[in-house]
Amino acid sequence: MTQLTTPGDGSTIVTLREGAFATRSAPVAMIAMPHDSFARQFSSAHLTRLASLTAAEPVFTADLDDLELRNLAEVEVLLTSWGSPRLDSERLSRLPNLRIMLHCAGSIKGQVSDSFWDRGLRVSSAADANAIPVAEFTLAAIVFAGKKAPFLARLVGAENGVTDVHRFGERSNLNRTIGLVGFSKVGRKVAEAVRQLDGVRCLVADPYADPYEVAAAGADLVPLATMLSAVDVLSLHAPALPSTHQMIGAAELAALRDHATLINTARGSLIDHVALERECASGRLNAILDVSDPEPLPHDSALLSLPNVMVTPHIAGSLDSEIHRLTDAALDELERYARGVPLSHEVLRADLSLTA
Repeated sequence: MTQLTTPGDGSTIVTLREGAFATRSAPVAMIAMPHDSFARQFSSAHLTRLASLTAAEPVFTADLDDLELRNLAEVEVLLTSWGSPRLDSERLSRLPNLRIMLHCAGSIKGQVSDSFWDRGLRVSSAADANAIPVAEFTLAAIVFAGKKAPFLARLVGAENGVTDVHRFGERSNLNRTIGLVGFSKVGRKVAEAVRQLDGVRCLVADPYADPYEVAAAGADLVPLATMLSAVDVLSLHAPALPSTHQMIGAAELAALRDHATLINTARGSLIDHVALERECASGRLNAILDVSDPEPLPHDSALLSLPNVMVTPHIAGSLDSEIHRLTDAALDELERYARGVPLSHEVLRADLSLTA
């Protein structure tokens, strides 16, 4: 049964009851995320499953600071998503029984605080589930880059049509060398996915990657400087950190071979966009950008009008029905937690220094 109640300030609280798992050992849960995130992520089937895994009435709120919220002291599990509030010391003081946060999205950096870790709380993220559509998008971008499809498509409707089919480089996906910067959750999936391309060689540059894990994914671990001059496609999968800010700058772009394609589905800050614009405007390099810096790009940015650049509006990650995959992942973790078995996607404090 789903019960809706509206407190005095007009925000909606959703309480869910019943379930085969409703025992004293089951946890008390709360969903704390914006209304639009809740509507996208929790179908009736998800709500039914959530109720079956919890002991009391799970509560949804869009405002964790709402003073009318009841039973906060009993909440053991908090389900969060994009736009959920940061769990600072003040909010945590009103959640004395909180043991774990299950994030129905990717990065948790916006939600956890030093106070969160200092209290010994646990957290799990659906980043691995979110990596699936990003890797799929990246594979499609790599294939399209090989055929120069996005760039030739922009010429089809031009006044003179496609008169120089080799303007953007060779049109082929045979015997290509693909370079991946970052062996992240997405990078690993991309390395495995490009195996299906005939004769592909995949290189990975990541100072923290395990060479055996890279080899198991079908790739070779090499220094970034070695990779750059060897690749037909360079795809970025590194986190946004001070150490990675504009890691692909003028020197790195200059090292790429003529007509190489740069793909970015990670973070815009990884690239020096002034240097990229200069290389693409010269016609020497191509680019497929799902993220940028700034984002969105200014309307007068040359990157938006160059025929050898495709810019998409940050669509590689989970959207629409894909978002349900993240909710499923979080509820899977809730079931593991409720049953006292190890989590599959727990994030540790030390992990944050190397992740998005």
